Amino acid sequence: MAIAKNWVPDRRDVIWIDCNPQAGREMKDVHPLLVLSPRSFNERTGIVIGLPMTTAAYNEGNPFAIRFSGARNRVSFILTHQPKSFDWRIQSAKSHPMKHVPEDVFTLACESLNQIIAISE
Repeated sequence: MAIAKNWVPDRRDVIWIDCNPQAGREMKDVHPLLVLSPRSFNERTGIVIGLPMTTAAYNEGNPFAIRFSGARNRVSFILTHQPKSFDWRIQSAKSHPMKHVPEDVFTLACESLNQIIAISE
């Protein structure tokens, strides 16, 4: 899939990103990432802030994993306890076939992250 030269990830987008290097229990290799930061920030800084996503079934009991029906109705999880920032250009980010998560799923992910870091009351 060719990405337009002026493509920039935007809030609520799902992108592919290389999570390496990683350490400990962090995700590694290429995974989907739910973008939290707005396009204007991502474009200006070259950094994207987001939450990694996985289809690993062991996340079913994880209270910080938002379960939803992802691509091809496959069960997916947004890991709200692992917020990440990446240089999306260097990490070769590209658009994921899912494009976006539904608005209600995005809201749940943000609410879950807020319970962890209490950025807003």
